Amino acid sequence: MDMKKHILLWNQASVEVIDIRLITLVPGEPAVPYRLPASAYLYATRGQAKVMLDHTLHVFSASWIIHGGKGDVLEFMPGQEVLEYYLILYRARLTLSARKELLAAMERDNPLQMPYGFRPENPVSLYVHAEAMLNSWQLQTPLRRLQVKGLFYQWGYELLHQLQKQSTTQKDQPDLLEQALTYMQQHYHRNFTLQQLADAVSSSPRTLSRLYKSRLQTSPAQYLIRIRMEKAHQLLLNTDAGLEDIAQRLGYPDAYSFGRTFKKYYGLSPIRYKKQQARHSHWPDMPFPVTQSDIVDRSLLRYIDYDNHYQYNQKGELPMYRNTKPSLLLILMLCCTLLLSACAPGAANSANSTPTPAAATSPAPSAPANSADVVTSEAETRTIATVKGDIVVPAQPQRVVVLYLLGDVLALGIKPIGVSDVSEGAAFENELKDVQKLGSWFEASPEAILALDPDLIIVPSEETYEALHLIAPTVLVPYEKMTAEERVSFIGQVVGKEDQAQTLFDNFNTKVEDAKQKLQAAGILDKTVSIMEGGKDRSMAVVSSKQFGRGSQVIYEYLGMKAPKIVQDKIDISTGADGESVSFEVLADYSGDYIFRSSYDGMADLTSDPLWNSLPAVQQGHLIEIDFGLAYYSDIFSMDAQLDYIVKELLATVE
Repeated sequence: MDMKKHILLWNQASVEVIDIRLITLVPGEPAVPYRLPASAYLYATRGQAKVMLDHTLHVFSASWIIHGGKGDVLEFMPGQEVLEYYLILYRARLTLSARKELLAAMERDNPLQMPYGFRPENPVSLYVHAEAMLNSWQLQTPLRRLQVKGLFYQWGYELLHQLQKQSTTQKDQPDLLEQALTYMQQHYHRNFTLQQLADAVSSSPRTLSRLYKSRLQTSPAQYLIRIRMEKAHQLLLNTDAGLEDIAQRLGYPDAYSFGRTFKKYYGLSPIRYKKQQARHSHWPDMPFPVTQSDIVDRSLLRYIDYDNHYQYNQKGELPMYRNTKPSLLLILMLCCTLLLSACAPGAANSANSTPTPAAATSPAPSAPANSADVVTSEAETRTIATVKGDIVVPAQPQRVVVLYLLGDVLALGIKPIGVSDVSEGAAFENELKDVQKLGSWFEASPEAILALDPDLIIVPSEETYEALHLIAPTVLVPYEKMTAEERVSFIGQVVGKEDQAQTLFDNFNTKVEDAKQKLQAAGILDKTVSIMEGGKDRSMAVVSSKQFGRGSQVIYEYLGMKAPKIVQDKIDISTGADGESVSFEVLADYSGDYIFRSSYDGMADLTSDPLWNSLPAVQQGHLIEIDFGLAYYSDIFSMDAQLDYIVKELLATVE
């Protein structure tokens, strides 16, 4: 390719963007030839497939770019992976003022029509521009279309810049961390997941997390928080912008969420912070947070995006973490307390030393893989083998603190003394209304937990374990590697409620079978079901996993109901909490006979939307709203309540 000619033509051409789409191809879809109606760029963001373009075979994989001219035939041969790619159709014409030799060159050898493919060394900027173009294109306003045109010129510049570099020099493999940091700086005002960040730089979430940890001593989530808080500092001190405006600029849903996060980060509310800075020239000490594996707290998915629902908090805000490792002073105080307790007369006959009933000392059933087995039993304690090694726990714990896994513990008959925040509308909200709340599970204060004097702490993550295990016996539950039955069985062993754990699922499975019979008799069980959330910006998030929350485990796993084929194909191969954002223009393909839509304050009002109202499920009264808080969790307590609600609402459509 003649780069000089290519660049010259871009400078002289008048460009019109015709269409932009984000397309997903699933394994097994037939290869249908497609003749390009205009020049086109294809930019892969995920997966891999073979692509035949103008009789040339390309291996089209993440971050690879293919260019084709008008009339070229494009044919995909999907492989074993889901392929996701941007399709950008455009038309370029030379202006009347262009020199004759340019017109002649364009007729003979036009780079804007030429088929080629390459992998850019630094794909982040191209990913950013493609995503921004699609978002603006979908808004369908003249001003946004002008923005798309400007973004397309930026896309063209970045593409030519990288093509030119690759044609003259041979660079080393691009630095993934630098690309990720660039993406964050350009996207800090938007909500994205660790998976989306990894896709943008053609990496994996685990690899990126390790890079952040090893080279920056933090996590992707914490680094993004730092960027946002630094921007917040600048906006507060250097502008007269109000809190709502700042919140919007930083990607928060409202001023409340921004203010709450800001206070947890700096220790002061934004207004007090601004007043303090007016009196002092130095910044306060900034607590540095613990590591996390997700990027943006997915409770922002109240407005939606998608990712592991376990990572969301309940207030619709970016996660903010205080330094949750106990200070040296706290540790010393704790050690002194334990030493004094051990030396005190009669310590061995304290309130918790009552002999344990014989049932508690009997051998416990085997724990699931990745969890624990009961190794020994004694009258007052038991030793549990866990992923963190052997942990000695009380045989009958009395003062339990639990983070995130609230419903499982509560269903086993344990009333905690302290819990992480409870989502409004959760099935167990009333049962825990008088229990002390400790903040989001990833930011619970060690000081507050220490003050509760727990005899057992149950946590869902490596980070919370490291922060709290010196306070009291702490058990890490690797829930993401367990089935629901395995998780509850393990927690049952930890709290000495093995029999109750088995009974819980025996009863639940019996209830599921009864529900299936009722749905079958009503002619509903074989109908397709979609689970959706959102609606703002003319797109809807569609759940494509059994582990997403929103009732997906009850509907797709336990009741065994199916989604529309385009969604079910993804559910069948999903290994995590997956979903995708779907434009209203193609939403009908993703809509089942029934639609469950998460409901929450501030969700998009679609009552007058013609495309939404054209969906058969909406027209037939098969649209069912399910409260976000009720559907948020996937513990046994919540699933039992979700099952009741889902079956009741489905049956009501045929009564």
